[in-house]
Amino acid sequence: MDRFDAMQAFVRVVETGSFTRAATTLHMSRTTVTQLVQQLEARLRLKLLNRTTRKVHVTADGAAYYERIVQVLDTLEEIETSLPQAAALPRGQLRVDVPSPLAALLLVPALPRFHALYPDIVLDMGASDRMVDVIADNVDCVIRGGELSDQSLMARKLADLPLGVYAAPGYLERVGTPLHPLDLQNSAHRIVRFRWARAGNGFPYVMHREGKSVNIDGQHVLSIDDGNAYLAAGVAGLGVLWLPDYMARLPVAAGELVPLFDGWTVDAMPLFLAYPPNRHVSKKLRVFIDWVVELMADPPVATQGS
Repeated sequence: MDRFDAMQAFVRVVETGSFTRAATTLHMSRTTVTQLVQQLEARLRLKLLNRTTRKVHVTADGAAYYERIVQVLDTLEEIETSLPQAAALPRGQLRVDVPSPLAALLLVPALPRFHALYPDIVLDMGASDRMVDVIADNVDCVIRGGELSDQSLMARKLADLPLGVYAAPGYLERVGTPLHPLDLQNSAHRIVRFRWARAGNGFPYVMHREGKSVNIDGQHVLSIDDGNAYLAAGVAGLGVLWLPDYMARLPVAAGELVPLFDGWTVDAMPLFLAYPPNRHVSKKLRVFIDWVVELMADPPVATQGS
């Protein structure tokens, strides 16, 4: 038995709650993960996990062992990265998950600079707006807009993304240009609703001017959970959009979208980077976080706090 592999397998089973999910994240077969955990239990002469047909539960001994082993694995990684050669050049795979528009418009175009600095870091990037389980999916970090729903995660605020309201010229020719946000409440207008996983089918937007605020929750013919598709729906004339400035800049310049409601403001959208709690932050993750923070500090996104 490889004790290091066995400890890693046990930790992943505890964190994912499943031998199958643990095997997937470790790129092993389920049989291999099962055998490693069984061999570890035999060596320790302890029952670490209780298995049922549907779920895996950690025992009291297993929970105590897990807390110690996580520290051991973190210490081993810290020792390796503290060696002179390792310290000079962080390396290895880094799994991150980011919103699709942020990946396409900001992160990916800037990645040549990151890889020039850190050529031995291999990024495995998920680019979608689905809600990722950071621990169960074995992701090193996620970047998400809006308030974080999982308060157990460690988080760093990257930016407050300015928002605006936009519509396609064809939509405005067909329906008319709304002059006041409340005009969107009448039966002629439609919005494209972004479907946040944590908030069901969206929520009202709040707009402000001269100390007054109005809630906008118009009718829609389409709700969608992907940022790039949301933008495409607006450009296609399916309704009015609320967009971060970085997403709106190119379509506005191309004449595909028109800004609405001059003088009105929308609350900015916070942008966070989050990673699992109680884990050592590896050097490869630390340099990625620092790089993203620096990137978000440059135009077109202005940071406010951390």
